[in-house]
Amino acid sequence: MGSHIEVNDTLQISKDQGFPAQLKYEEHVEKPFTAEDFKDVIFEFRDKPGIRVFHRPPVRNFLVENIDGKWLYWGQIHVIEIKHDYINETTSGKYKIIYINTPEKMKTAFDLIDRNPDTNYFA
Repeated sequence: MGSHIEVNDTLQISKDQGFPAQLKYEEHVEKPFTAEDFKDVIFEFRDKPGIRVFHRPPVRNFLVENIDGKWLYWGQIHVIEIKHDYINETTSGKYKIIYINTPEKMKTAFDLIDRNPDTNYFA
């Protein structure tokens, strides 16, 4: 007997799961966003499959947008609240953006952090 809990350093979510609607890659390329743009904003994510825990502040987690199975590394966050639904086996919570990659760094972040060719947004 036991429990399966996944420890994550990455919050990889889609817009439907709570990725910020304000963050659009095309707009970011034209006029880059910064963490200051979202200084006092608390975002929520919901229904992430699996029971997960994330690094707690002041340790960062990566924020990744899942776009049709491709991963776009936006930057870093602090996960500030977690809720587990043990019946549906999902995780929801709240987070704050603490750093946003420049468009150039977004392209290199994948190579530095991930390297899975199947999920590379820029491939």
